[in-house]
Amino acid sequence: MESILTIKNLTKKFGYLTAVKDLSFTINKGNVYGILGPNGSGKSTTLGIVLNVVNKTSGEFSWFDGQTTTHDALKKVGAIIENPNFYPYMTGYQNLKLVCRIKNVDYSKIDEKLAVVGLLDRKDSKFKNFSLGMKQRLAIASALLNDPEILILDEPTNGLDPQGIHQIRTLIKQIASEGTTILLASHLLDEVEKVCSHVLVLRKGERLYSGRVDEMISSHGFFELKSVQHGTLVSFLQNNPDFISVKEEGELITAFLNQPMDASTFNKLMFEKGITLSHLVKRKESLEEQFLKLTDNN
Repeated sequence: MESILTIKNLTKKFGYLTAVKDLSFTINKGNVYGILGPNGSGKSTTLGIVLNVVNKTSGEFSWFDGQTTTHDALKKVGAIIENPNFYPYMTGYQNLKLVCRIKNVDYSKIDEKLAVVGLLDRKDSKFKNFSLGMKQRLAIASALLNDPEILILDEPTNGLDPQGIHQIRTLIKQIASEGTTILLASHLLDEVEKVCSHVLVLRKGERLYSGRVDEMISSHGFFELKSVQHGTLVSFLQNNPDFISVKEEGELITAFLNQPMDASTFNKLMFEKGITLSHLVKRKESLEEQFLKLTDNN
């Protein structure tokens, strides 16, 4: 698989503070990667280093299998790592014309990219009249003008209302479906779970997990149960190797599965054992639950 970005043992120190610590990971072509972590975990610093706006302390990184210089590689990268910086009294189209001049891109790309982000009908509106979501979409259009192989976004839905968040997430998935690799930094678990195929979890600059999102949440799930035969049910579950652990909260019993089992199979088993269930729901652990487990154990 073709490598877009490879990072090896990357470290960045600001005085006594280590913002990124011995970080290694690879981004391959054609996926949506999320760098997930709370504020201060090193997400933005990592992006700043690979975009040549922050100097690394040690370690190395290389773009496109190391076959090109960082300067040339960045011509194939689109990035938004700060708030959109456009002229308020100029139209969306006029602002993108300036970006085209800077990037040495033909003006014919402007309408094409405005259409991608759903702003073609607002191209002659002044930037100052755009909503926050529209401003963010215009920024994405500007980052796409040079047809980048990878689009880098730092907290792309920050400050947006629910409608704006939905529009940006839909847009990211659409861009990815057309073959552009995407790397986004986010502190929102929900965002990574809904948008990304791969995730890198950071805490205090260190990698806690790197891999596919679906593998991170690949547990077999759990049953939420209630029964008037509470004690009998708990005893059965605790002595059944199909379950890893059993948790009790009042009447509610949560039984974590050790292997695949659907609700109907379990219900049939309970019937055969003479245990009547008044409540049975099968659930899957969310990325949030996995993330909390991960950070609790480190």
